[in-house]
Amino acid sequence: MADDARNKPLYMISVAAELTGMHPQTLRVYESKGLVNPQRSGGNTRLYSRADIERLELINQLTDEGINLAGVVRILDMKERAEEREREMEKLRARVRELEERVHEFKMQKKITALAPRDGSADPHQVLRGLLGGGDL
Repeated sequence: MADDARNKPLYMISVAAELTGMHPQTLRVYESKGLVNPQRSGGNTRLYSRADIERLELINQLTDEGINLAGVVRILDMKERAEEREREMEKLRARVRELEERVHEFKMQKKITALAPRDGSADPHQVLRGLLGGGDL
């Protein structure tokens, strides 16, 4: 699911509570502690996104496993930081791929320039053999 769709505020607190199996008051407490931050409508109604629901489900899972809220806060912070690092790594991987392509193109241009005759007198087949590493055509 795209991030835009995951972050779109859709669910009022009663629906979010039903989807997560939590009491609405629990959701309010989690919001007051900064564990979740639903958006607000023009009328100040809490609106939860799919990402908020997933976060609440994770919080529920962690607390069911006996982790206190301070531990949950730490885990969520570490998870967010790891996700940010992964996004940075993907950007870097894309940049490396782009630069590898540019280097390859530069090397090919250099090779072609070195093999191409400057006066136009060489046989095109000979130039191709040079480009292909001397093999037969």
